[in-house]
Amino acid sequence: MTPTDLAAWLEARRFAVFIAQSDWLFPTIEFVHVAAIALVVGAIAMLDLRLLGVSRKDYGVQELAAQTLPWTWISFVVAIVTGSLMFSSAATRYIGFTPFRIKMLVLLAAGINMAIFHLTAYRKVHDWNHQLPPPNAARVAGTLSLCFWVLAVFCGRWIGFV
Repeated sequence: MTPTDLAAWLEARRFAVFIAQSDWLFPTIEFVHVAAIALVVGAIAMLDLRLLGVSRKDYGVQELAAQTLPWTWISFVVAIVTGSLMFSSAATRYIGFTPFRIKMLVLLAAGINMAIFHLTAYRKVHDWNHQLPPPNAARVAGTLSLCFWVLAVFCGRWIGFV
């Protein structure tokens, strides 16, 4: 089964057809998706700006992470669910759309960046928790993260307007 076949199968599911044909459901799902993304990006930006040493200097990285990560993960799950529902309503159109593909690649890159950060620099966060500026590895991870999330939002809005 090709990705296009899978997209066509998904788009033909009853719930996907209902979303596509409803006058109110897609915009409602989109509203929840945008709100969830705003929470995700806001929480991540707070931590990334601390990693860059330009914001929340009064907080240690561990304390700020403990406060923001639960909101980030909850909001991210909501964004995944709502994004998947929106995708299902026009999967064959989205699957070949360049901004959608870029967004998915950027989200993957953001995830890889986060994993590398947590497997490397964050393992020794107790050594630099309150350090200003933080180590180069933390600043690079924060910079990349901000860039990836801004690009993901840009692509998401591009998808929404085309």
